[in-house]
Amino acid sequence: MTYPILITGATQRLGLAIANDLLAQGNSVIVTYRTPKPAIKELQAAGAYVINADFSTADGVTRAITDIQAYAPKLRAIIHNASDWDAEHTNNDKQALMEKMMQVHVTAPYRINLALADNLVVTGQVTDIIHMTDNVQHIGSDKHIAYAASKAALHNLTLSFAKKFAPHVKVNSIAPALLMFNEWDDEEYRQKSLQKSILQVVPGAQEAVKAVNYILDSAYVTGQSLNLNGGRHLK
Repeated sequence: MTYPILITGATQRLGLAIANDLLAQGNSVIVTYRTPKPAIKELQAAGAYVINADFSTADGVTRAITDIQAYAPKLRAIIHNASDWDAEHTNNDKQALMEKMMQVHVTAPYRINLALADNLVVTGQVTDIIHMTDNVQHIGSDKHIAYAASKAALHNLTLSFAKKFAPHVKVNSIAPALLMFNEWDDEEYRQKSLQKSILQVVPGAQEAVKAVNYILDSAYVTGQSLNLNGGRHLK
């Protein structure tokens, strides 16, 4: 029997691509979203169950957990994709900035993992938690300091939960660098970005899709970070 896969923040970019792929494979999928987007109706039409959830507040996380538990007593996997990318130069209140980044990227996954652990274990199968982190967890960022720190903390949660939930639940991270451009990115930015990796490509969302499928199919990978960076660490 196939149990639902929960994907947080899955109405655009990588999350949307992952959700669409899992739905196309015939999986039952639960999607959370904060801001309504056109993709919501498309996901619903494809069979996804959607939940409005704001992980930037404690109450928002509590409501999401309650909704998920009511809909899915058993889960095949949790994929933590919900994210914010706020920068220091656009936020005057640095205290609030750090608290928001840690709330969305660390506290929310921490609480959700603990609250839904039984939903994963009760299946009697090996199940999965996947944290979508970021290549900056390894190198830091002078423009997104709070964001980078929170993604590094999320990777550390991967290690701790892999220990805590073994052998019933595998817990891994996927750490992408730039996988896809925005439509408004100009040619100068695109060319500069290509030079940051030794493979000199921006491969698209399917790299994240393939990484998710690899982890879900694996029987022997846990506590790992799958780094999708085109060899940036070798530059």
